[in-house]
Amino acid sequence: MLRGIGGAGAAALLAGCGVPAAYVDPEDRAGRDLSARDRVLHFANWPLYIDTDDDDKSKRPTLDAFRKRTGISVRYTEEINDNDEFFGKIGPALMNHQETGRDLIVISDWMAARYVRLGWVQEMDRAKQPNVARYLDPLLRKPAFDAGRLHSVPWQSGITGIAYNRKKLGREIRSTKELWADDLRGKVTLLSGLDESFSLLMQGRGVDVTRWTADDFHGLCEQIEDLVRRKHLRRFTGNDYIKDLSTGDVLACQAYSGDIIQLQADNPDIEFVVPEEGAELWAESLMIPNLAQHKRNAEQLVDYYYEPAVAAELASWVNYVCPVPAARDILADSGDEERAALAEDPLIFPDDAMRARLAIARDISGDERAEFTKRWNAIVGL
Repeated sequence: MLRGIGGAGAAALLAGCGVPAAYVDPEDRAGRDLSARDRVLHFANWPLYIDTDDDDKSKRPTLDAFRKRTGISVRYTEEINDNDEFFGKIGPALMNHQETGRDLIVISDWMAARYVRLGWVQEMDRAKQPNVARYLDPLLRKPAFDAGRLHSVPWQSGITGIAYNRKKLGREIRSTKELWADDLRGKVTLLSGLDESFSLLMQGRGVDVTRWTADDFHGLCEQIEDLVRRKHLRRFTGNDYIKDLSTGDVLACQAYSGDIIQLQADNPDIEFVVPEEGAELWAESLMIPNLAQHKRNAEQLVDYYYEPAVAAELASWVNYVCPVPAARDILADSGDEERAALAEDPLIFPDDAMRARLAIARDISGDERAEFTKRWNAIVGL
């Protein structure tokens, strides 16, 4: 749900002569900021991606606390269900230098790269965001698509790794290469989206994904094509891999760390692995669209969520990798047994050994995307 699907729709929107016209120059990105007058902001996010009140699911305690502290009300909408779909929703306005009606959005980093390349989002004033400057995880500070993280701030992060049913498989998996063992024939699934899949699979081939090449990509495709021909792969999936894994229809799969935390609550036989060759660290990031009318209010909200206590509250609900490592101590010292356990979960706060195996892949460039998407979609049947 959180990572969305591949980029064919967005690529089509910006194909050919549409790309140059879509770019917005830096001097044309800022709108009139009404923050001082209008103590409000519009925050668009994914469903089920924020804390809620136990007794009233319409209430969001961290947002309520922000309003009480600052006097700024947040119009919070859960309207992002797919990266491409939302791109198509607000893209026409941004392309035509129009205001979107949103001050803050959350987008997967592979898609955020396109917003940055097109000049559709504004730089944030880090001088007014001391918590971001101090507490943002060093692993997330330098994505290739946004040097210095000037246009984006991670909302939550996650790992694309391997999940498997240890009891039913009868052995451990520690390497991506082990997915291709004979005893897993017909019992393995991979993610269908190109942007979601390629990094982990390249890492399994020994590729440095921070600087992979076209040859690396085509070599990977040849490997996956061979696995398809030999019927080693059961199928390619979206988030429905969760059902396949929980029912035992598959024994091992490409998976997201946050999903598996939830699945383990019902099935402790499910394991999540950051392979020996490495795994992808990714994020969904907060960004401020061009011409946003409440930029300063949005910057203030972003910085609020980087207070360790607030980040800890959010992490205890969403169970993804927390981009604020200092939140770990807050949970550990909370006096609550369940929250203290979260502080020790490496899928929320990766330990040093796991962090050493995580990498942020370089993005697929605009010049590469059409060719690579065409080949990948032919393999997975999209």
